[in-house]
Amino acid sequence: MLHKIDHINIVVTDMARSIRFYTELLGFQLTKQAYVEGDWVETVVGLPDVQADVAYLVLPDGPRLELMQYNAPVGTARKENSLPNTVGLRHVAFQVTDIDAIVKRLRMEKIDVLSSPASVPASTVSHQEGAKWFCYLRDPDGVILELAEYR
Repeated sequence: MLHKIDHINIVVTDMARSIRFYTELLGFQLTKQAYVEGDWVETVVGLPDVQADVAYLVLPDGPRLELMQYNAPVGTARKENSLPNTVGLRHVAFQVTDIDAIVKRLRMEKIDVLSSPASVPASTVSHQEGAKWFCYLRDPDGVILELAEYR
């Protein structure tokens, strides 16, 4: 029986850049870094000769974020994977406070914020927490993230 999300894995191309983005700009805390290789990881991920750097980050009330940079075999990014309507897992959403201030700071840092925060009409979807304001942005590798604030 499932009972909670353990972690979310994001494959990155530049570990230092991604750690900076998620810690300094989004407020995650880096808890651990590791280097993984060997039969055990190759069996689980289904790839040969895996060598990867891994970083674990946390938020106070959220699941762990696992950043993984494959040094071997190196994967490729596909532009279609960063489009919001591509089939499959498309974004990870983070609940925030003061979405407007966060978006302003991200834009000052030249982060690809796709729009200003917009409100979901209560007649379309109502949320117990209040009116939902949200926007999408892309991390340094093009992964779509959502910021959501309930007012």
